[in-house]
Amino acid sequence: MKCAKCGADNREGRKFCAKCAGPLARLCARCGAQNQPDEDFCGECAAPLAQTPGGQAKKPNEAPIRIVEAPSTENFDGERKTVTALFADVKGSMELIEDLDPEEARIVLDPALKLMIDAVHHYDGYIVQSTGDGIFALFGAPVAHEDHPQRGLYAALRMQEQLGRYSNQLRSQGRLPLQARVGLNTGEVVVRSLETGEGHTEYTPIGHSTSLAARMQYWRRSVPSPPPTPRAGCVRATSRLSRSGRR
Repeated sequence: MKCAKCGADNREGRKFCAKCAGPLARLCARCGAQNQPDEDFCGECAAPLAQTPGGQAKKPNEAPIRIVEAPSTENFDGERKTVTALFADVKGSMELIEDLDPEEARIVLDPALKLMIDAVHHYDGYIVQSTGDGIFALFGAPVAHEDHPQRGLYAALRMQEQLGRYSNQLRSQGRLPLQARVGLNTGEVVVRSLETGEGHTEYTPIGHSTSLAARMQYWRRSVPSPPPTPRAGCVRATSRLSRSGRR
């Protein structure tokens, strides 16, 4: 590292010149740009210049996703279960809020999202993920229920009914009504816990059956809210299991 004051070469990691005791420029570990000694962030890439004991700049939010080690070796790679997956969202949410301020958009979409979550919790379902305008939920895991297909369908019909009423409220306020799309599928998945950050663990499934449930959400033609009879898109196996009461 060359001293800007006297031109002497210094070893990497030094803060002051060994010849003239002048402060040395701080090199960014990410992009290599030179920065003034009293600067805390790189002027080129905004990376923090503070050095860790290992000599490398500490990167923010550096929390790699890793598999949480299960206490039982048989569950280390996950657990195979038969579950009912449910996907639901607000159809055309982008068009619904495109002319609204973010705060106004939140006022419109948050109640709809809460109705979806409440319908899942009403039948002891588990919310895997929630987005700005929809949810992904499981029935039958992590809490086992033999009647998880029925619970999933009842939750889907309940949220369609509740969202239909909410759509009528929006219409009475002079806003655009909303429509909900719901898709379900019952099948085998492998469920495991993923640690995505310090103190934050997600319980997520892997399997074709969840992907099929997501496709059913978009395959099912949306109906006006409220529809004459609340409906949801599901595969034939889920419908058959819900009538028979068998897993």
